[in-house]
Amino acid sequence: MSNTSNKYAFGMIGLGTMGRSLLLNMADHGYAVAGHDKDAAKVASLNEEGKDKDVKGFGDAKEFVQSLTTPRAIMMLVPAGKIVDSVIAELTPLLDKGDILIDGGNSHFTDTNRRVDELEAIGLHFFGMGVSGGEEGARRGPSMMPGGDKDAYNVMKPIFEAIAAKVDGAPCVTYIGPGASGHFVKMVHNGIEYGLMQLIAESYEIMKTGLKMDNDAIGAVFTKWNDGRLKSFLIDITKDIFAFKAPGTDHLLLDDIKDEAKAKGTGKWTSQVAMDLQAPIPTIDSAVSMRDLSKYKALRVQASDLYSKDAPVLKVDTDAFLTALEQAFYFTMIISYAQGMHMLERASEEFKYDLKLGEIAKIWRGGCIIRSAFLNDIFNAYEKNSKLEHLLLDEHVHDLVSETVQGARTVLSATIAAGIAAPAFTASLSYFDNFRTKRMPSNLTQAQRDYFGAHTYELIGKEGVFHTQWVEKI
Repeated sequence: MSNTSNKYAFGMIGLGTMGRSLLLNMADHGYAVAGHDKDAAKVASLNEEGKDKDVKGFGDAKEFVQSLTTPRAIMMLVPAGKIVDSVIAELTPLLDKGDILIDGGNSHFTDTNRRVDELEAIGLHFFGMGVSGGEEGARRGPSMMPGGDKDAYNVMKPIFEAIAAKVDGAPCVTYIGPGASGHFVKMVHNGIEYGLMQLIAESYEIMKTGLKMDNDAIGAVFTKWNDGRLKSFLIDITKDIFAFKAPGTDHLLLDDIKDEAKAKGTGKWTSQVAMDLQAPIPTIDSAVSMRDLSKYKALRVQASDLYSKDAPVLKVDTDAFLTALEQAFYFTMIISYAQGMHMLERASEEFKYDLKLGEIAKIWRGGCIIRSAFLNDIFNAYEKNSKLEHLLLDEHVHDLVSETVQGARTVLSATIAAGIAAPAFTASLSYFDNFRTKRMPSNLTQAQRDYFGAHTYELIGKEGVFHTQWVEKI
């Protein structure tokens, strides 16, 4: 096939919101791009939105592939799982050795490992790339986490750096590492996101249920927070949600939304893999659990009738308590990020990813869902010490934690006494208090394990493994 007959430098399979927005972003930066989707409406949508750009949508896969310059570069943005495998199976007979295939969806990293091996065996370059930022990020500048075939990434690097979000002039994309590291880092990013969203939800609950604040007052608090050190994408959109009324109504749309949270699985995967790595992330775990608990609405209604006779109320000075709540949020936000970064450190060692945690923090500062002012502090911590084993061991982070931890204690003392649930706040503080403990009570756990299962134990200051007959056999 002659190169001269081909027109488009990049192809996208999956023209949903994200795929279409990324293509239009590329076209804005001077790249000729093509898209393919089996849904004719999505193809038409791309052609309409891109009518003044060098963009073309195709309904036919073969025609789409033939429209691309060689070696071809094609990205898939389709739902994770079997759909990715079916797209690959349909596509590979149409490709030539040396072509590049990119999975930009939220695939489980073990699936990416398998696909890397399978496609490498038939001469195709493949890498997985996490993409964060939602529709707006994809259109105006996302954060991207590519990992795998480094040569293939280097071919794509100019395009990705052009379309990425920029912070201080630096693009929010970098080569993450080998294998499935790109998808792994995106998974942990999403886990941190779960934790932060749960902390925001709990802050809302504390203000609404405990302090009896109305929506305008709660919205004003989130607006104030976003103007200070808590400035972040998630707080920013939260203040907007507290200002949005559905057309034709006189109340917030928020009040009409069911309290049943859904999920696509990345938070659950983060918790599962963290347990495999023995990397404790209880803030994230509690966020996953609370989304699950929210689905049991009928049970919660029954339990409410049975147990909740008195409405909880916080008997506190509201202004002083809101100051403590801001401190508590800042403290628990740090803990959520710290747990995620520690999980990445453990994964880097376990899977030989050689992750540059400073670079990861750097590309999360713009474009992505968990971007926040605090990510500059994380970036600086790992820039100062690339071997930092845990974010909480950084001197500056130590100072920030020390300044705010009392706020968490104040808030939780009051909410627990009043019967207001704050599981992610609680998990964060308990994690911190155990993390800073020189001697945990785990020696008792080991003694119990040896008692009932002869699992043995180790002794302080003495080499070897020991077992005791704890009671005399009759």
